[in-house]
Amino acid sequence: MTDQADSSQLELLPKEEAARSRSSRNGRATAQIMASQQREISVSEFFSRNRHLLGFDNPRRALLTGIKEAVDNSLDACEEAGFLPEIKVDIKQIDEDRYLIRVEDNGPGIVKSQVPNIFGKLLYGSKFHRLKMSRGQQGIGISAASMYGQLTTGKPAQIISRTKAGRAAHLYEIQINTTRNKPEIVREEAIEWDSPRGTVVEIEMEARYLRGRQSVDEYLRQTALANPHLRLIYSAPDGRETVYENTAAELPPEPLEVKPHPHGIELGVLMKMLQATQHRTLQGFMTQEFSRVSVRVAKEICARAELSANARPRNIAREESDQLFKAIDQTKLMKPPTDCIVPIGEELLLSSLKQSLNAAFYTSATRPPAVYRGNPFQVEVAMAFGGDIEPEGALSLMRFANRVPLLYQQAACAITRTLIDTDWRNYRISQSSGALPSGPLAVVVHLASVWVPFTSESKEAIAHYPEIMKEIRLALQECGRRVAEHIGRQRRAAEAERKKSYIQQYIGHIAEALQEINGDTPEATRQVADDLQIILERSRS
Repeated sequence: MTDQADSSQLELLPKEEAARSRSSRNGRATAQIMASQQREISVSEFFSRNRHLLGFDNPRRALLTGIKEAVDNSLDACEEAGFLPEIKVDIKQIDEDRYLIRVEDNGPGIVKSQVPNIFGKLLYGSKFHRLKMSRGQQGIGISAASMYGQLTTGKPAQIISRTKAGRAAHLYEIQINTTRNKPEIVREEAIEWDSPRGTVVEIEMEARYLRGRQSVDEYLRQTALANPHLRLIYSAPDGRETVYENTAAELPPEPLEVKPHPHGIELGVLMKMLQATQHRTLQGFMTQEFSRVSVRVAKEICARAELSANARPRNIAREESDQLFKAIDQTKLMKPPTDCIVPIGEELLLSSLKQSLNAAFYTSATRPPAVYRGNPFQVEVAMAFGGDIEPEGALSLMRFANRVPLLYQQAACAITRTLIDTDWRNYRISQSSGALPSGPLAVVVHLASVWVPFTSESKEAIAHYPEIMKEIRLALQECGRRVAEHIGRQRRAAEAERKKSYIQQYIGHIAEALQEINGDTPEATRQVADDLQIILERSRS
């Protein structure tokens, strides 16, 4: 009776109190308590607690990441709209640990209704579903910078944008509701602005400014190197202004969007595509939803999967989807098209490298396009040797992905691992076991792809795909052979010069000895010495 009374009494209590009451008997949580504690977590809330995943793990890196995300967005927007980019970066110190970053571009601007979502909502963007080369991929970057500024200073991000001369410029102040991953507009108004079009982003954040290898200064220098069509004006917190003039007067060719390649999809993705397609036949689905699938190839795949080419895609069962997936994998297909990626180009890469470094020798190599998981990619490598490059210590390595410098997580990157695994002693360059080569050498490695496989959301290191590492290695070896030839020529020239200098010391003695043997006059002796000197000079030239 007592248990029944207790039970009926519990039913009168609220559910959470009843669950706590039941658990109090043994001090353990019940299923009801655990169920009451479950709730949905928004992506903004997750990244606000794990901001290190996005590159905001310390004040110095946070400053670089904020600038990087804003500059990358500006470059993508300008190129897509067909404008030669001119970007102004201004960093002002507000307090000991607070900085205001301001990035202005001359791009197409942002439609008024889209501004709040772009800067106030994580995982919102136009590039995630497109297979074409671009800097941004995930729709996280600039909104994450806005969120970091809000978390560390409590201040909203400020955005000014105009889409066309003659139209109003709009100012927004935006915060992120991290619980719901939605923008909150603090202020909105039309303002006077002297630029005919473009966008300005201002974010105040907790940060730290230092110069050096992993600084904003170095990031902007390398950005100018990888984007020779960019004019960049940089105002540092200490008052220095640096202008990087563009060395290319034309935009790079626009990468074209391509459809996914059948060899790059997984079974679950294929099943989702079958259910979402508007095509009425399996043959039409295969030829229209994928690249490199002709009518003949589509029929071959259907026959191998024992499915009718006229079957309705939405009626394909899971087992049949598995058969179709295996048939695709067994069918030989052309590699995906490569007009969706645009490399920097050997000539422009060398030109930018020469402007950045004073070296004795330069070389570059661009590999033919290749594929990993159905995604086309292309590797470029450039090297500079000698000159003013630091002769001691490890080489200077500059890593790029889709023209964006990668300054952090060098040890975790496929580029670094491939450099270490290459035997540089074959190319007359010093290298300790398991380490980067050393000497007066600078190496630039650029990976261009429709989807760069970064190791984390901070986009600082490239994953170790064997296909990518193979192409990097082949490009490095090609440039390494040319550097070895240059070093060989230098050494031969130095050895010849040493021998000639040695001979020059004895020209006078040889002439005197000939005088004694032949009984020549002093004038004849001097003539012999002059003739020997002329012969030596000819051999030098």
